Amino acid sequence: MAVTDISAEVHRGFGRRRVFSLAVPAVVLAYLIYVAVAFDLAGLASRARWENGATLLQDFWSYKTHVTRENRRGDGEIVTAIEGMRNATYAPGQEPEWVTPLADGGAEISLRRGNSVLIAASGEVTLEANGEVFNISPTADGITTDITDPPDWVSLSDKRFMANLPAGGRLTVTRSRTEIFRRSAGWELFFFDLSSPYYGKSFPQLIGLAFGGERLDPTRSNIGGMAQDFWNNSVWHHGDVAWAMFETLLMAFLGTFGAGLISLPLAFMAASNFAPSRLVRQVFRRVFDFVRGVDALIWTIVLSRAYGPGPLTGTLAILLTETGTFGKLFSEALENIDDKPVEGLRSTGAAAAPRIRWGVLPQIAPVILSQLLYYFESNTRSATIIGAITGGGIGLLLVQAIQTQKDWEHVTYYIVLVVLLVIAMDWVSGKVRGRLIKG
Repeated sequence: MAVTDISAEVHRGFGRRRVFSLAVPAVVLAYLIYVAVAFDLAGLASRARWENGATLLQDFWSYKTHVTRENRRGDGEIVTAIEGMRNATYAPGQEPEWVTPLADGGAEISLRRGNSVLIAASGEVTLEANGEVFNISPTADGITTDITDPPDWVSLSDKRFMANLPAGGRLTVTRSRTEIFRRSAGWELFFFDLSSPYYGKSFPQLIGLAFGGERLDPTRSNIGGMAQDFWNNSVWHHGDVAWAMFETLLMAFLGTFGAGLISLPLAFMAASNFAPSRLVRQVFRRVFDFVRGVDALIWTIVLSRAYGPGPLTGTLAILLTETGTFGKLFSEALENIDDKPVEGLRSTGAAAAPRIRWGVLPQIAPVILSQLLYYFESNTRSATIIGAITGGGIGLLLVQAIQTQKDWEHVTYYIVLVVLLVIAMDWVSGKVRGRLIKG
């Protein structure tokens, strides 16, 4: 071939590569443009309410304390509670330092950045915020105010007054209720609820009480009382959460390792070097395809009609799906074994069972163990979602916390627990693999 022909061929090759290198990004870009148009991403962005997203993020790491007065009640009692919950209501004299009860039955609430709210015994509200003073009075028909030109941070009608205050505070006044809430960082009542004598104690104080301080409850030791009050916390329900985490872990464990026990002997019937006939091999392979082709969530819905909600349904759903997965993986591992150890045992006259025990299982044991541990870790996450459908485990508590739309710090708590559980399982499974596989 002439030099000119070689040069032309090289140039053509470079040209094809240049076109290909430009065509691939162009196709990807065209696909992304199509996705943006098909899913109306511009419309979604314009309709998004970013302030709700900011509020949601705040709810993950903070809590709100509500100060409420029922205007229709004759006594006009002012109640202070965390997130407005009955079991997190402060007793008289137990209120935070920024809530000052007055002798006549009213209260003064100090908010951040020098703002304050005064609730008179008659129900009249005086708001001092952003350098302005407003007076609001609930009436039988609605509210009356002295506001003529409300600022942009105030929403006003003849039925309701609402002011968005700095640092996440808010004041709402209607004819039936006056409510102020103030946002604070942290997870209040996480360790002890308001009924515990250990609430409000600093960490050094708790350490001192645990190791030699005077008993706050004469019927139990301080350290025992702390453990009991923490476990039976009426707001965070640590005991119920621990049981839910155990249920989630149990669903994943029974479903994964139960599937492993079932699929291992069946895998021999799907392996080409062990199945007695091609028909048997194809039947078992199609069974594995079917049970793993149906997602665990679908099995959960189907089985819940038969067994009802609960951890058993989630366990069976995981077991069915993973039986198909392990059957495929184990049969492929069997087809790739080294036949020499098996032939050596056969030459000694060993029966089928000893050949499998000493010639086959040692070769596939690392694969089996590695797959079981990996899917056990993966199914722990799946069990959380399955539990949300079947009503078991941490998934149920997670859904309940999301549905309330007010205690998102609990959602964060449950998510953190699931992540920590997966991290712990990854560490433990690594140690187990190292001990069993490497000796």
